[in-house]
Amino acid sequence: MLPITTIFQEVAALLLLTAVIGALAAGLRQPLIVAFIAVGIMSGPSGFNWLHSADQVDLLAKIGITLLLFMVGLKLDLHLIRSMGRVALATGLGQVLFTSIVGYGLSVALGLEPLAALYVAVALTFSSTIIIVKLLSDKGEIDSLHGRIAIGFLIVQDIVVVLVMIGLSALGTGATENSLAQEILLVLLKGVALLAGVGILMRYGLPQLLYRLARAPELMMLFAIAWGVSLAALSEALGFSKEVGGFLAGISLASTTYREAIGSRLVSIRDFLLLFFFLSLGAQLDMGHLGSQVWPAIALSLFVLIGNPLIVIIIMGVMGYRARTGFLAGLTVAQISEFSLILGALGVTLGHIDDSVMGLITLVGLITIGLSTYLILYSHPLYERFGTWLQIFERTTPHREQEEDDTSGEALNPDVILCGLGRYGSRMAEGLRKKGYVVLGVDFDPEVVALWHGQGWPAFYGDAADPNLPGSLPLSRARWVVSTIPATSTNVTLLHALRTHGYTKQLGMAAYTVREAEILKQAGIDVVLIPFADAAERAVELLSDSHVLALKSNRNV
Repeated sequence: MLPITTIFQEVAALLLLTAVIGALAAGLRQPLIVAFIAVGIMSGPSGFNWLHSADQVDLLAKIGITLLLFMVGLKLDLHLIRSMGRVALATGLGQVLFTSIVGYGLSVALGLEPLAALYVAVALTFSSTIIIVKLLSDKGEIDSLHGRIAIGFLIVQDIVVVLVMIGLSALGTGATENSLAQEILLVLLKGVALLAGVGILMRYGLPQLLYRLARAPELMMLFAIAWGVSLAALSEALGFSKEVGGFLAGISLASTTYREAIGSRLVSIRDFLLLFFFLSLGAQLDMGHLGSQVWPAIALSLFVLIGNPLIVIIIMGVMGYRARTGFLAGLTVAQISEFSLILGALGVTLGHIDDSVMGLITLVGLITIGLSTYLILYSHPLYERFGTWLQIFERTTPHREQEEDDTSGEALNPDVILCGLGRYGSRMAEGLRKKGYVVLGVDFDPEVVALWHGQGWPAFYGDAADPNLPGSLPLSRARWVVSTIPATSTNVTLLHALRTHGYTKQLGMAAYTVREAEILKQAGIDVVLIPFADAAERAVELLSDSHVLALKSNRNV
């Protein structure tokens, strides 16, 4: 084996090893988080001791965590919480309170100190939005009733975890000579000033700036990253954590038309940088400490795997949902999240917990993430097996089911998703609407999207060439996806992305030459639209009809 003598070679070797272990994890249908932590353990002091560039890896990890919180803020869709009514808040807060209280008692019973038990209990309450969204998307259930409810209470959890981190960072800062009242007042003043500044920019600066940057996607992405990291740095300078600043940066852009385009393009960058956080986390784990934590980790994991879904089923049953809906939604909280690990790392930094407690949280994460993945993948067969026993949690009349099915608007229930809102696409949309179809428009031109919004039509700012675009579209509701974009490469990219995201219904795409039409037909497009040829044929029909009429008129004369 060649010797590793530079940081670049070290990182290259780590990435290669991660790709290999990640492929094995994917074959076992496991989230890559598990593989990343395993590589960290292998490359750390407890393994082969390959990781020596700790400072460089730590810097990339911090940027990755900042972008993670930035995207949580960016995806903070309060409309989704409102559309889910009380269930998102009741289930989210109810599960957090239940898991925190029972988890704290269980942790104390396992011999943890009160502060360490509090950290463990809070860590057990949060579920992984990233993993759940990915699994539900792969199953085509992201827009189902239980999927929408799950995303709703996961957003509630995300809000709670950010508030917890704000509180912890506030407790961990401030000069010791100040009184508690002065320290709290100073933190509040800094927080108000930060929020006020961000609020002013949200109102008067950021929307106009993004509008100007939207025509240069690469520049808009660069600005988004710079904005998130800069606000995180400012937050750290004010005495808060970087995570708070990243979260606020995301919220500041969440109300703009471009949030989905920004989010979809940042997914790959975020995931790549988070790799270094999990590598660093795994490398810092002491396997000697983990050995003594196996039985406590098993006990806490069973509590998460069974207790968290059970409380969700009970709350949803009381609120009038079917046991099946509660079960499918409840399985999404049967694991702890990357935020739990970040929270534990923050506790270690603040000196509130030691490495052994961090190891316990990580071990619970590995167990619950690994097992809950299979629970979600095979949720329907599991319900068929155990559904009869769960009927005790269901009301005689589950009245909320139909009410929730009727809450989504046109944007979430389109008959046709139309990509490309130029003259051809707009005329097509107009004709489809006249026939009673609900059309959701998608375009890369912010002016066109704004025009559609001004006319009261649902429209979405997005780039059809972005492989992650279908992940933010309501594909499960659409009967057709149609592209009128005059670029074969873009349409082929869109086709592959739709197939990757599980879309199997009808597809229509435009071609502007015979060769392009053949490529699309061979790729499996149901209907190939040829605007110029169709228009020419229609013109011939009109001219022929006019000619016949003219001949008849002349003969009559």
